[in-house]
Amino acid sequence: MGPLEFGRPLVMGVLNVTPDSFADGGRYLEPDAAIAHARRLIERGADIIDVGGESTRPGAEPVPVEEELRRVLPVISALLGIGVPVSIDTRHAPVMRAALAAGASIINDVSALTGDPESLAVAAASDAPVILMHAQGDPRTMQDSPVYTDVVDEVHEYLKRRIQACTDAGIDAGRLIVDPGIGFGKTLDHNLALLRNLHRFHDLGCPVLLGVSRKSFLGRLSGGAPAHGRLPGSLAAALAAIHQGVHILRVHDVAETRQALDVWQAIFQGTATENS
Repeated sequence: MGPLEFGRPLVMGVLNVTPDSFADGGRYLEPDAAIAHARRLIERGADIIDVGGESTRPGAEPVPVEEELRRVLPVISALLGIGVPVSIDTRHAPVMRAALAAGASIINDVSALTGDPESLAVAAASDAPVILMHAQGDPRTMQDSPVYTDVVDEVHEYLKRRIQACTDAGIDAGRLIVDPGIGFGKTLDHNLALLRNLHRFHDLGCPVLLGVSRKSFLGRLSGGAPAHGRLPGSLAAALAAIHQGVHILRVHDVAETRQALDVWQAIFQGTATENS
């Protein structure tokens, strides 16, 4: 597929085909459950379904490529023609390649195509949009003691370098999307600084994606709320992001996010659509 259309903010629905993701680990590990959930997410307003077979939560252990493929390929194949693009959330080139062949049309890589030496080539050989995310360290250790001199400047510079690496590898800049990587090697203060300064990332010339849904820093700001109790905080952060021009929200709670976006757009953009 070519570049995504951004006539309005897009909602990317999270589909974790894993036993250990922080928000819904194990609920959608079996293909039938995952496929049914994907259909529900689309009914609730998802513009993209993001399928991942390896948890990248803090402390998560790597998953063998063979196991990752076993988890995601039946789901991606079953979603072919479902009506919205499917993205593959992976750090591994063989998974990217197989997922694209099975029908995925977007690459979402938390390592910004640095996790596998073949990833740049796989992305360059496709016409898929590519989401480049910033992370400091890997999931096993990234939250141990993240340190920055200026987190906004450093994340911005990293993403700028990754955009250059991609274009040098033959990936058209029009296919690139950037993600500051909230919670990936960041403290609470780092996350808040990035959220206050999302507008700074527009000068990279790429659409901006944000994933804050149910993340642990929201619990720290709300009396220790568990993952399933962080919807209000997730929506507050999402709307703050949209107000700064973020293009895609990666979320677990699609219907609630879509409703919040509809109201925000009616207020600030005059795009009210009445539903009875």
